[in-house]
Amino acid sequence: MPELPEVETVVQGLTPHLVGQQVAEVDLRRDGLRRPFPADLRQRLTGAHILSLSRRAKYGLITSDRGTLVFHLGMSGRWRIDAQIAEKHDHLRLLTGAGTWLALNDARRFGSVDWLEADGGGDFAPFAALGPEPLGSDFTADYLAAALRMRGTPIKNLLLDQSIVAGLGNIYVCEALHIAHISPLTRGRDVPRKNIVPLVAAIRQVLADAIAAGGSTIRDHRQISGELGYFSHSWRVYGRANQPCPSCAAPILRHVQSGRSSFYCAKCQR
Repeated sequence: MPELPEVETVVQGLTPHLVGQQVAEVDLRRDGLRRPFPADLRQRLTGAHILSLSRRAKYGLITSDRGTLVFHLGMSGRWRIDAQIAEKHDHLRLLTGAGTWLALNDARRFGSVDWLEADGGGDFAPFAALGPEPLGSDFTADYLAAALRMRGTPIKNLLLDQSIVAGLGNIYVCEALHIAHISPLTRGRDVPRKNIVPLVAAIRQVLADAIAAGGSTIRDHRQISGELGYFSHSWRVYGRANQPCPSCAAPILRHVQSGRSSFYCAKCQR
């Protein structure tokens, strides 16, 4: 599933093609994805002026003078540009006043499209329960220390809890914990206060590096240009079970936590 860096890469790629443009045509090629498209979406978007693009957790937001289109890429979603000829899995296409077609393509149809009114009506429920953005000013060592206090759940699971911090996924939590020398099995309340500052720094570093590399492509993720995401070439531990740790050469271990694989070095991470 595309995580924060992949969605941020998509948002950055869409921005020069959409901001300042008027939507000239909306082509809905099916009734919806994981759930139906918002009612009257074609009428809402046609003629709208795009003001900005942004991201919240793993959602992309296309804000216009009429409202905001909120998209989630699900398991296999991606946006294409120069999509004059529709492909099989293009489910939503937008034509800008500049003559550029952009298509939301989703082979598995686990993504979603929602609409928020410009006047603030119809609040988007998934946003209400989200914690702070890991790259934002509210995600501090003090905040994280307070969130972990008295929590007996493993730190790996806590960092994946979207109510604690928004947008983190399995790959980047594994990588950040390795950089910060913290075992994914350590209970939240047992993470020493002195390790919280480097953990926050590691999370920020991993996300920034991943965004710069265009995210990680495992199966479906593509940048707007069609290129793969190359951060997978920089993984320190994720997906590298039994390979040598880049820090100490001890074998990297794989452990399943809540149905997800954790990769870590038992020697470096305690």
